[in-house]
Amino acid sequence: MPLWYDTHAHLDDFAAAGTLDAVLSRAAAAGVTRVCAMGGSPDANRLAVRLATDRPETLVAAVGYDRDLAAASPDLAELRDLAQSPAVRAIGEIGLDYYYNPDGAAAQRALFEKMLALALDLRLPVCVHSRDADSDTLAALRDFSNHWKKSFQSLEKNPGIFQPLEKNFPIIGKNRENFPTIGKKFSNHWKTLPPPGILHCYTRGPEMAEELLDLGFYISFSGILSFNNAGPLRDVASRIPLDRLLVETDSPYLAPKPFRGKTCEPMYTARTGEVLAECTGIPPDTLAAATTANAHRVYGGPFRP
Repeated sequence: MPLWYDTHAHLDDFAAAGTLDAVLSRAAAAGVTRVCAMGGSPDANRLAVRLATDRPETLVAAVGYDRDLAAASPDLAELRDLAQSPAVRAIGEIGLDYYYNPDGAAAQRALFEKMLALALDLRLPVCVHSRDADSDTLAALRDFSNHWKKSFQSLEKNPGIFQPLEKNFPIIGKNRENFPTIGKKFSNHWKTLPPPGILHCYTRGPEMAEELLDLGFYISFSGILSFNNAGPLRDVASRIPLDRLLVETDSPYLAPKPFRGKTCEPMYTARTGEVLAECTGIPPDTLAAATTANAHRVYGGPFRP
């Protein structure tokens, strides 16, 4: 059975309903061995840290203040304290969403920049949401990526610390030779530097994907990949280098086909992985091993030089 890593799941509703243990048991039975419990608000952050602290063999946590808190004044001191827990491996969910709140773009950008600054200070990667905000997201991540690289210059002198994955997971997707651009431009220094983060639930085109790869980011696909109208997205997924691919559920949202209409759970990571295997031409076992290794690489921090 392929073994998967759900890199982005909101577990709040399951914890509130008292069903989390059953949800995680179903995930394990489906081959989903690890889950990142995602924060994004004060309550979600506290819960994610508590759950990951209590279940270190299964869960890691991400904490942050997401775009819907942009008009508030969230407690940055509390977030910093939480983020220093050993269970916390990323700052997230954070980002920009102009689809629902275009009038709040300036406030969202200001909060996003604070979250990126905190991640730099703590040397934690970021889990980023972006919807209808490509230009501003990329502008912020360019600056973040540049500062991230500078903060780890000492590690570039030790290339054995973060080894590339190609030796164990060669790129063998059936469509790769037809799409020579994505993944060809990014610099070799990302082979030996800790990953700066993830663009989660990717839904955009190849141009944004290529720039994210150049900036060192990993790209995560959710159940949207299985939707009937997601043909263009499957084409993009088929062109992402194997050592930058991730899978997620974004539970409790976005259940993949054939489970549309049901509450999404981490166990459905396996179904998204199957769809990704189909569109890349990579055997499921190889894809599961590679994406799990990628997830461990991103969530291996904090990265202290």
